[in-house]
Amino acid sequence: MIEAFDVVGNPSSVHAEGRRAKAIVEKARAQIAAAFGAEGADIVFTSGATEAAALALAGRDLKGAEIEHDAVSAWITPDLSVDADGRVSVPDPGQSTLQKANSETGVIQDLPPGLAVSDMTQAFGKLPVAFNWEGCDMALASAHKLGGPKGVGVLILRQGLDVTAQLRGGGQEMGRRSGTENVAAIAGFGAAAEAAARDLANGVWARVEKLRNILENAIAAAGNETIFVGNSTPRLPNTSCFGVPGWKAETQVMAMDLAGYAISAGSACSSGKTRKSRGLRAMGLSALEDSGAIRVSLGPDTTEAEVLGFAEAWAAQFRKHRARAA
Repeated sequence: MIEAFDVVGNPSSVHAEGRRAKAIVEKARAQIAAAFGAEGADIVFTSGATEAAALALAGRDLKGAEIEHDAVSAWITPDLSVDADGRVSVPDPGQSTLQKANSETGVIQDLPPGLAVSDMTQAFGKLPVAFNWEGCDMALASAHKLGGPKGVGVLILRQGLDVTAQLRGGGQEMGRRSGTENVAAIAGFGAAAEAAARDLANGVWARVEKLRNILENAIAAAGNETIFVGNSTPRLPNTSCFGVPGWKAETQVMAMDLAGYAISAGSACSSGKTRKSRGLRAMGLSALEDSGAIRVSLGPDTTEAEVLGFAEAWAAQFRKHRARAA
């Protein structure tokens, strides 16, 4: 990204500086296509998965489930049923959208062939998932979920499909998204995608999954009232979602922040909001409907000592909660 900041040309210009900038954008496009298994598909750069969702879904009457991210649920009819494990039934894939993995619970979905749109933001880079394998028409992703910069994303389209531009003007990105490309951020996205694919191949996320399991075993030993959400079905390797009936998720977030741990109550996009989780409600988790659940996310650099330290700090807070409730 630092090198790209020194390239001052506009990627749409035909002079030498513009061609240098264009080359950076196209290199990143190729890196992302290779990392996401999207060779031959069209990759449209956006400001993030939220904008990519708007580009894919605006003007279409697609069905979805209550577990979808707010960026998707804003555009769909929430008609699809969700079972107690967070899995979704999709009777009409061509008229539906379905996330590959949930940002709150980590639950992974099997995408039906012919699906119209899939939010793959959480899955790309953490699971052996490829756009061309999945058989959907469009997919969304954001760079910051791969360790790249915030504020850049992609809409991936099966070749031959088109969308109606929501930002109009200069006709950049094959006429689908006008506006001068954020060259440095796009360069960072390409590099992050390449690194993420390498990490996945090297088993980095398998090690993270083992740490996640160590964490959950320690939490379960500390509090037998704890409900682990989605743990009986395949989940993202780095995500643990759990709650204790009667113990507010926001209270846990603040207590763990004071202990030096950054966690969340639901997805980060919902931080600071008091509304109840649509996802937990859709899964029928009435025991957690009022108190909510926390999400703990691990990363490639997380250590076992950090995981056990978190579990110990959480257990200390749990004992205080139980004493207050007695």
